[in-house]
Amino acid sequence: MKSSLLKLPVGVDSFEKIRKDGFYYVDKTTLIEQLLEQWGEVNLFTRPRRFGKTLNMSMLRCFFEIGADPSLFEGLYISGNKELCKTYMGKFPVIFLSLKNVDGPTFEAARYRLTELIGVEAEKFSFLLDSDKLTENEKSRYRALAMLYNGRYSMDEEILSSALQTMSRLLYKHYGKKTIILIDEYDVPLDKAFQHGYYKEMVSLIRGIFGQALKTNDFLQFAVLTGCLRVSKESIFTGLNNFKVLSITDARFDEQFGFTDGEVKKLLKMYHLEEHMKETKEWYDGYHFGDVDVYCPWDVMNYLRDLQENPDAKPTGYWKNTSDVVVLDSRNGRVAVFEAKYSKTLEHMESDCEKAVRQINDRMYAEEFADNYDEVFCYGISFYKKRCIVLRK
Repeated sequence: MKSSLLKLPVGVDSFEKIRKDGFYYVDKTTLIEQLLEQWGEVNLFTRPRRFGKTLNMSMLRCFFEIGADPSLFEGLYISGNKELCKTYMGKFPVIFLSLKNVDGPTFEAARYRLTELIGVEAEKFSFLLDSDKLTENEKSRYRALAMLYNGRYSMDEEILSSALQTMSRLLYKHYGKKTIILIDEYDVPLDKAFQHGYYKEMVSLIRGIFGQALKTNDFLQFAVLTGCLRVSKESIFTGLNNFKVLSITDARFDEQFGFTDGEVKKLLKMYHLEEHMKETKEWYDGYHFGDVDVYCPWDVMNYLRDLQENPDAKPTGYWKNTSDVVVLDSRNGRVAVFEAKYSKTLEHMESDCEKAVRQINDRMYAEEFADNYDEVFCYGISFYKKRCIVLRK
């Protein structure tokens, strides 16, 4: 393998690091253009794990944030749209939160993790304390977001609920520009809360934060949220009329998460591994987003790394223990594991359903639950339009 080849970004989800440190990047900057053309004030993308959601959010921040480095986008698709770059690149304050670590055995512990996360983000805007555009009262509001007491952030729940809206307002006052809010893995706190038994409390908290940040925020330019799960609109998005949900069945943005056939072929060609295309497709393909087949980037990158070390390496279950949906019934010691496929035609439904069950077997999705649960039920599901087939393993 030639030493001049770009490094494979296995596990790297920072756009800036990938672009500056010599990693291979699959160009997804079309997402920027599509977001601006297909306008939605609040956009929710639901995709499986490890499909590039965090990297895309990092890319959006690098593009829109005031002080953006144009060199990061040189040679990429979006750089060809000169007018768009002139109008939007580096023009907006950006608030970026990843909720992936908002967890804890109790609601109080999880709430503090969220408080800490927002407090750390607020500290990045410490220049507001020296702004001649803010009044002393407004500076006091900022201090309340970043204040520490005995080394811990001291926001109470009312201040926490309005924190993102407050930051937006203060940033607008300073810059004269509305704020872009990016929230990655928005569903993790709710998923963890359900597992630990404080779901109602967490729903109430998240509803309050999102309601003020996304619904009643006059200082919001637009927002993008990502997650694996579509949480019911009635639970945390109540009253959001400006809300656009972009799931895996939506043809809009269907090529912006995961690798397309063409992108995988180009990647394999770059690393002189074209002969492995067939086995890559057989093992790692399996999702149909909108109108395209896509691959899990994490799987593909790991496989290529193995091939670099051993040309005879065989595909393995990198996606082990990460099925589409897992339902836990801890009280009764039961687990249900679901793997879903979206079929291209009615005739493909049965074989796709069987493929889903084989994937559960091959990648041992049920294995991690065997020691702690009495019963593990596994289901393969295939969808075509409004029809579905379910096969129990």
